[in-house]
Amino acid sequence: MSGSRAATRTVPEIAAEIQSLEYRFGGDGDHVLTRATDLAEQARARGEHPLYLWARLLEANMLRRGGELATAAAICSEANAWAQARQHRPLLARSHQQLSIVHGNLGDIAAGLEHAVRAVEALDDDASPRARGVILLRLADVLAEGGSPDAARTRYGHAEQVAVTAGDVELRMVVLNNLAYAEHLAGNQEQAWEAIQRLRTVTEATGGTLSPDALDTMAMIQIARGRYAEAARIAVANVDAYESAGPDDADGLAEFLLTLAIAQRHLGDHGASQHALDRCAAICEDRELAGVRVRVLEEQAELHAARGDHARAFIVHKRFHAAERELHSQQRDAQARARHAVFETAEARREAERFREQARRDPLTGLPNRRYVDEHLPALLAAGGPTVVALVDLDHFKRVNDLCSHEIGDRVLTVVAGLLTRAARAGGFAARLGGEEFLLVLTGAGTAEAAPALERFRQSVQDHPWSVLTGRLPVTVSVGAHQAMPGDDQTAVLAAADRLLYEAKGSGRNRVCY
Repeated sequence: MSGSRAATRTVPEIAAEIQSLEYRFGGDGDHVLTRATDLAEQARARGEHPLYLWARLLEANMLRRGGELATAAAICSEANAWAQARQHRPLLARSHQQLSIVHGNLGDIAAGLEHAVRAVEALDDDASPRARGVILLRLADVLAEGGSPDAARTRYGHAEQVAVTAGDVELRMVVLNNLAYAEHLAGNQEQAWEAIQRLRTVTEATGGTLSPDALDTMAMIQIARGRYAEAARIAVANVDAYESAGPDDADGLAEFLLTLAIAQRHLGDHGASQHALDRCAAICEDRELAGVRVRVLEEQAELHAARGDHARAFIVHKRFHAAERELHSQQRDAQARARHAVFETAEARREAERFREQARRDPLTGLPNRRYVDEHLPALLAAGGPTVVALVDLDHFKRVNDLCSHEIGDRVLTVVAGLLTRAARAGGFAARLGGEEFLLVLTGAGTAEAAPALERFRQSVQDHPWSVLTGRLPVTVSVGAHQAMPGDDQTAVLAAADRLLYEAKGSGRNRVCY
């Protein structure tokens, strides 16, 4: 896409492309990553933050597939925090689903399950069938990984039903393949075979052929069922077809060659098995496929033993264990980096929230301050419910500071703040606007209903045992209370309450004027 065309793309066009790339099965990961990065920049340039985070989640998914777990974890955590704070359900569902996969890659099944459940809970009625199906599929996968095959089987059924209802054949094929693999790992080979047969039926009905991944699953199931000749036939055809198609990655080919080597070893065709294993090892070396390389060493030891060469089998078996320990060490390092990234993101979020809270609190009384009022009162007034806004001012407070000390004055302000907080518990909030001036907002009631609460507050200040702080100096308050009318904004209601406050002061103080 040309730079000029990208610059003129509309927000709906950006969203449409992100959706077309999201939850895509297979495909060119490098291309998706490039497009996701570009789309994120376009969304940010237009000030569309939810769209920006959506594109970033797509980017994180591609980074995770490439092994960059720490970076992916940080991106997903940032998006999840933003969505959680604003209850943005689509982003909540997407970020929880991605975090579930990240934690699954880290080996933390419990956290993976928690995020998968939250992803399902965040789904709303506007979610696309593909999004709903993929999120249900993730829940099924993590249940299978956690050793709950019965619960997983139920969730796979839910995901498949979504695919059937939506006519999404591609999604249904992925669900059936994952179900077959989960049953295979659980040792339920007949159920796994039944799922593969259903997958074959669905695929053939569309005029298509089973994917290489599905064929590899089928071959592994046949090996587990003792059908070695059939497994070898499937694996040979899969390798040949995969090579003929000329894919741009060899990760899959390494897996398929390993499956073929295992099947041929069981058949006693040791030469063919060694040839497949050598090809697989060469790919692992070239592509740095450490995980597959460990399994190659394990299979090589098995093959030496099958030939009766137990001395070589022992040597390779020792290499296998050393490589396995090294792989686990590398995985632990990667896990530590990713967990640290998640922790840092969460800690930064908590720190930012603490600073945000502190910036909206009066440090002396702990009450919300003027910034808090400016952020919350306009929305409350716009909601249109009955609202009374009262300005509160301490009477002759300067005398307390001058005659008793500023420290005593601060303690008086703190006590009044506590009495205001209790008065606000019926609904609304109290705030300190500055100096000895406070605000009390009561919601859900008009002036007639709020008057008793305001009078009780005034009386509580007058009757408080101030002598322990101020000696003979009394402490009282004057209050101006105004009921907001439809269409009133913050400036109007505060001005009206201020006029009533001065009326209360001018008519003798220690009173409430409405």
